[in-house]
Parts: sequence; structure tokens; C-alpha cells
Amino acid sequence: MKKFPEGFLWGGATAANQFEGGWNLGGKGWSVSDVARAHFDADVKDYNKHVSITTKDIEEGLAHPEDEVNYPKRHGSDFYHHYKEDIALMAEMGFKTYRMSIAWSRIFPNGDDLEPNEEGLKFYDDVFDELLKYGIEPLVTMSHYEPPLNLVLNYDGWYSREVIGFFTRFVETICTRYKNKVKYWLTFNEVDSMIRHPYTTGGLVEDRFEGKNFEEVIFQAMHHQFVASALATKICHEIVPDSKVGCMLTKLTYYPYTCKPEDVLAAQQKMRSTYAYSDTQVFGEYPAYLLSYFKNNNINIVKEADDDRIMKEYPVDFISFSYYMSSCEAADKTGLDVTPGNTILAVKNPYLETSQWGWQIDPLGLRISLVELYDRYRKPLFIVENGLGARDVLTEDKKVHDQYRIEYLKKHFECMLDAIVEDGVELMGYTSWACIDLISESTKQISKRYGYIYVDIDDYGNGTYNRYRKDSFYWYKKVIENNSVDFE
Repeated sequence: MKKFPEGFLWGGATAANQFEGGWNLGGKGWSVSDVARAHFDADVKDYNKHVSITTKDIEEGLAHPEDEVNYPKRHGSDFYHHYKEDIALMAEMGFKTYRMSIAWSRIFPNGDDLEPNEEGLKFYDDVFDELLKYGIEPLVTMSHYEPPLNLVLNYDGWYSREVIGFFTRFVETICTRYKNKVKYWLTFNEVDSMIRHPYTTGGLVEDRFEGKNFEEVIFQAMHHQFVASALATKICHEIVPDSKVGCMLTKLTYYPYTCKPEDVLAAQQKMRSTYAYSDTQVFGEYPAYLLSYFKNNNINIVKEADDDRIMKEYPVDFISFSYYMSSCEAADKTGLDVTPGNTILAVKNPYLETSQWGWQIDPLGLRISLVELYDRYRKPLFIVENGLGARDVLTEDKKVHDQYRIEYLKKHFECMLDAIVEDGVELMGYTSWACIDLISESTKQISKRYGYIYVDIDDYGNGTYNRYRKDSFYWYKKVIENNSVDFE
């Protein structure tokens, strides 16, 4: 029987802005996600068009604080009130780790506060204590799609240099508070996503930058996050000496549509547009190809004197990433089918199946991605998001028969094991997205379900919020028990 390495960190992942709820409780302030409206009529083939947020959209959200139907992230799956039950279910599955995020606006409600919110700090104390009671190692994302809204309205988000200082105050606060409870940290979730949804990641609203090159605005905000990430790594290592700090990348894997050299080049260029961000965080400097892009497109990044030194001196310890699907790239896309993926629309691969949301299912692509990343960086890897979004059905006897999810996961796990055993990849662990059903980021729907545990609410927030184990719950439990997918 082929087994995963001893000490492999099996677990699951969620994000506070999609899962936690309690958005206006315990002194929490507004975040960018609290005013992100759902689009229930979104076309599965074009839902990415809804990622742009305007100032008017924000004002509309602020004007309706009572509305949790059109703003479903406000209630999420109500982990705020169910955390003990949820963590007990994770423990029942045998989780070794749980990836979660700390809501910045729960600790510093406005982002620029001088003192933290003690009630928010106490909530995460209670969560970490509950995890550690069961021997579950927290893996904490410092910033996962939820900058405090005040930083958008009064500082223009991460475009402002001041936000670096606000963020490092937050990091110092949580590292100090939880230094005896959290060892594994990630700085920014899918840091590269700034280029695809700048509001969610960076608090950037295009209509607030009239007269400016918005692409330059995005890259300037990205630079500030790179500096902040390096400083966060420094702070974390100083306060928690045995800590490990990772970056987090959206692993978008592109194949050439054909073997024409033009398509190969197009795919290579597309991959560089993904790797630019992890290259910067791992090597501590901008890659030459990104600097060339800045020069060729008249993008001028304003730096302070120590920025390059800070980035170089405090690179990340490991690379974590999300992987859901792969796509193709072609020099000429005329007449080619496109299909959605994780925050993208891309050329469809005719050799792959697709999920109900149009995402291409490619387990072998995960092995390819692991090899590419490990060959490129020679640092430990951690898969912190992977899973199948599907329309699960709760039967009358409160069961969910999700054999399709089990088959999806089994194939991906087999490819992970091949990458470890056959290709020599150093893989720390795996946290599936999302271990418990939550509000999907792309569509703001809970009907796009990922979990091993069903949460009884619909897209409009109706339901009991009761939790029910799916068939995949019991299967994943066996995987963890055996540290293998080869069991009877």
C-alpha cells in the first residue's frame, strides 16, 4: 500500500468572510465582503463579470445593514455560533490541521484603529483552544479577501502606503496574542488575484481612481502587499521563533491548445502571469520578465528606500496554493470554446470533463502543478485549496450521497501521491476547500457546495443551519486514518 509521508497534514479549509458569519457581532467592523452583493441570476459561463464593485455598490450595501439575503457573506455558515460543533466534526474526521482566516475587521474594526477589539481577539482564542483540544494544528491566513471597508473609503485600499503600517500592527497583534497557539501562517490569500479582482483582494474601486492608469494602481497596491508580506514574515519569525510563514498562490495551470510554437509561447507567457507573484515572494525580488512588463507598459511603481531590501531579507518559508482546474491557451482564440475557472474565463480543453459550474476537472494537472512548483522553488509545498463544487441533494433521511466528490478527490490524491513518490516533491499537507459548506466566492451561492459536511441553508439564507455528514465525510475519515487512498 502506497502511503503519504508520516506527519502529513490532512485537513480542510475555510475563510472567515465566507464561513464565519456574525458579521456585525462582537465589535466587528465592516469589511469589503460585507457589501459584496450576490447575483443569483449569474450565468455560470460569465459569472466573473460580477467581480467589479463600484462606490455606488458599496453605498447601497451600507444603506441596508439588515439585508442578509442579497449579502449572504454576512451570515456565511454561522461558524461564529457553531464553531464548537464544527471543530468536533473536524476532529471526528481526524483532521491534523484546519486552515482558517482571521477577519482583520474583527480585530481592528476600522483597520486604522490604535487598539484592537478584545472581544474579537477572545473569539479566536476560543477557536484555537477548541482546535488544540483535539490536537488540530491551526493554519491561519492573515488576510483572506476582507480588508476593512474603512480602508477603502478613506485610504483607497492597498494603493495607500499607510495601509502597510495598519496591516503590520494587525500582524504584530495576532502573532503576539496567539504565539503559543498558531505555528503555521499564510500572509495573503491568492495574492496574485489582485490583478483579477482588485476590490476583493486590495480594496481597490476603479471609479475612485479617475484619471489614473488603473493597471498601475493595481500593481502599486500589489507592491505594498509584497512589502507588507515580507514585514509580516519578519514579525512572525521574531515573535513566534518556530513559526513557518507561507505565501498563497492561485495555481492556474495552462496548457498550449496545440503544439504550434505560437500556442506554446502563449501558454508560457500565461504561466508567467501566474508565477510573477510567487516568484517575487519566494525569491524576494521582482522577476526580470515582470520588470520588463512594467517598462514596456509605462507602469511606474513608487518604492521607498528600504522596500527592495525588506522583500529580499524576508522571503516566505513555503509555498501554498489553490488548485481546482486547468485551462488551455492559444495565440489565436478565434472560434475556440471558453469555459470558466477559478476567477478566470479561458480556452476549454476538449480532453477534460467539466463540473456543474463549468470548471475543468484535471487531477493529472495537480501532479503537473506540484512538479512545476517544486522544480521552480525547491521549497516545501502545501495544497491549501482543492475540491469540487456541486449541487448536493439532502435526502429525506438527511444523507448526501456525493460519490462524484469522492471520485474527484480520490483521483487528485492519487496524483498527489505520485508527485511525492515518483517525482520527489516535498508536500507538507492538504486542506480541501471547503470542508464544511460555505458561501462560494465566485457566485456568492451556498448551492455550489464543496464540503464533507452539509449546512442546511439555501442561497437566500433559509434553513436550520444544521450540519449533516455527507458520504464523503466517512470516506475522507478513512483516508486520514490510513494515510492512503488504498483501503477497503
